[in-house]
Amino acid sequence: MNQEKLMKRRMIRAIILFLITFVALIVFIALYIDETKRVQETYRKQYKTNLVKVSQDIDSYTNGEGDLELRYMRIVNDMSAANAFKFLIDSPEEEKRTINEITTCLMKYPEQMKEKLGDMKNALDDIIEDLDKGYDETQKVVDSVDKKGF
Repeated sequence: MNQEKLMKRRMIRAIILFLITFVALIVFIALYIDETKRVQETYRKQYKTNLVKVSQDIDSYTNGEGDLELRYMRIVNDMSAANAFKFLIDSPEEEKRTINEITTCLMKYPEQMKEKLGDMKNALDDIIEDLDKGYDETQKVVDSVDKKGF
């Protein structure tokens, strides 16, 4: 009889311990999901901030005088930062690829891209406004670059 009571107590303790552990696990998972959403939102904000900087840099390049190479390098740097944040965001692979390709074109084909900065600015402004056509327009700019030339 004593043995049965002892076993019942142990079983009740085990069940209570299991429930406490289960609740703690649920809380941990909820906190993890919440923090992941916060981090994603931070990356999205930073991505958009960098795109705004690229747009402003393009305005500075087209309206500016003086050291245009420095202004172009700012465009490349800000676009590279936007590209890095885009890969940290949960978004469609086509969008990531398009942003990566436009960044690559800026780096590899500066002479061609300098002529296409107006189209690129319009496309990036549409992306900043959360319009899907912005990625299509950006892809058109990428497709218009002669990748065999300079």
